Parts: sequence; structure tokens; C-alpha cells
Amino acid sequence: MVTSKPSSPLLALASAIQVNARELALGVVEEGLRDDQLPSLQRLGQLGQLGDMPTFIAELARELLQPEPERLRIGSTLAAQAREHARAREALGFAPREIVTEFLLLRRVLWRFVSDRAAELGTGDVLVVERRLNDTIDRLVAECVVAYFDRATSELAREARHDQLTGLLHHQAFMHELELELARARRYGHRLALVFVDLDDFKLLNDTLGHPEGDRALQRFAAAFRGSLRTSDLAGRMGGDEFAAYLLEVDDEAGPRLVARVSDRVEELIELGELPAGFGFSSGWATFPDERADADTLFRLADARLYEAKRARAA
Repeated sequence: MVTSKPSSPLLALASAIQVNARELALGVVEEGLRDDQLPSLQRLGQLGQLGDMPTFIAELARELLQPEPERLRIGSTLAAQAREHARAREALGFAPREIVTEFLLLRRVLWRFVSDRAAELGTGDVLVVERRLNDTIDRLVAECVVAYFDRATSELAREARHDQLTGLLHHQAFMHELELELARARRYGHRLALVFVDLDDFKLLNDTLGHPEGDRALQRFAAAFRGSLRTSDLAGRMGGDEFAAYLLEVDDEAGPRLVARVSDRVEELIELGELPAGFGFSSGWATFPDERADADTLFRLADARLYEAKRARAA
């Protein structure tokens, strides 16, 4: 693709923008602080207020001189930097509206800078500048919006699969993952263990210590349960005070070993005062394919063994 050589006034304008990139970025900050258009800027020092604006301004100057479709395409370095800028701003507490407004203020500041030099530009150059500035800033805004929706969508997808209190997979998501692992185990001839856990006398704990303490106990137990697994294994909260985990490529002692690790951790938490005295749990396990051949019957066997253990503890 052949591009025309930029005119001398256009070249001078782009050079002036590059030279004054920091001052122009400070102009964006001043605009943002005026009338509290970007209230989150108030909390930051000057370096934080500037963010990546000087870099974006320098890129805009380059785009004025020599437009490159690659510079603005999805996945380009500039697009990635705009997304990172949006994520960094959001981490600092900027609302999505503020992130977009920051770039709209950049457009205003740059166009004021251009207008002050309009007499040096021909009509054709002014139209070129307007189009190129608008196209580049529109792309930057689009990337910031995409970064926000990517994060929000990812969080919503996670929330849809995880129990809000404990952070473990909820019942439906756990069962879905278990079915997938059972299908892989059948295909490759692997063994899998299912461990089912029920907290002992949890209703009594709630009634005597209150629901807030009960919720904290659930959270701490869930963390201990998850922390006792290998990275290949997965845990879920099946509802109320019931939890489950599947263990991949196991031997006969995998279930008992997990229960022993969780028991040790629970005892440590009781000693530290992070779980109430007398806190305990009962468990049962079953293995695929030795004992049962599908998720439903694995749960039935593990549940039966769990209640045998619970009756033994009560005896």
C-alpha cells in the first residue's frame, strides 16, 4: 500500500505533539480534575494520574505521520497496552465511565492543541488530522471497553460455577466436572476416587454460636479441604454442610490419606482458635471403576460409608 508523504505542516504538528506529550497528558489530568469529571484522579499522585497517557499521545503522533493498520488492529501492541491501562485504572478504583471519559478528554485536549495551530494547516490536513485522531482514540476506547467486559464476563462465569461463601464449585458445576473426569478415566483406564464429607453437628454449631460463626467455620473448613488436595484434584460444596472431592489416578489409600490430611488441618485450626472446639466431620469414599461405574452410584456408596462413620463416631 502506497501512502502519500505527510505535508510539512502535518509533520510539524506531529513533532509538536510528541515533544509536548507529557504536557498534553497533564492537560488531560487537569480536565479530569475540573468539575470532578474523573473523581478517582484525586486519590493519585501525579505519576499515577498520568498513567499511560504520554505513551498513547506519542502513538497518536506517529499515527498522524504514518497511519499503520497493524498499529490499531485487534491484538496489536497498542491495543494490548490500552487493555492493560484499563485494567490498571480499574484496579485503582476507576469506574468504567471514568476510563472511557479519560480518553474522551484526551480527544478534547488534543483537538484544542490542533485548533491552536489550524492556521498553519491546509483544509486537507485538518481533515486528515481529525480522521486519524478520531480513529485512533475510538480504537483505544473500544479496547478499554472490551477489557472491562472481558473481566466482568470472566467474573460472572466464575460466579455462575462457584459457591459464593466458600469459593468451591457448587453442586451442579462439580457434578459436571466429575462426569467429564469419569469419561476420561473410562477412555484411558484410570482410577478415580470420590470423597464425600459431612460436618458433624453443624446445626448445633449454628444454633449455639450463630450463623456468622457458622459461615466462618464453613469458609475455613472449605479452605482446609481444598488446600489438602493435589493440583489435579477438585473440590465442591454440595450444599449446606456437605462437601465432595474427586481424586485422579489413585491407589486404594488415596481417600484415607486425604481425610487424614484434612483432619490434621482441622485440628490445627481448632488449636489456633480459627475453628470452634469440638468441630469435626465424617467422611466416606468410593473408587471408580473398582467399586462403582458412574457418578450416581459412587455418591451412593460414599454416602453410605459416610453415615456408617458418623454412626460409629456417635456410638
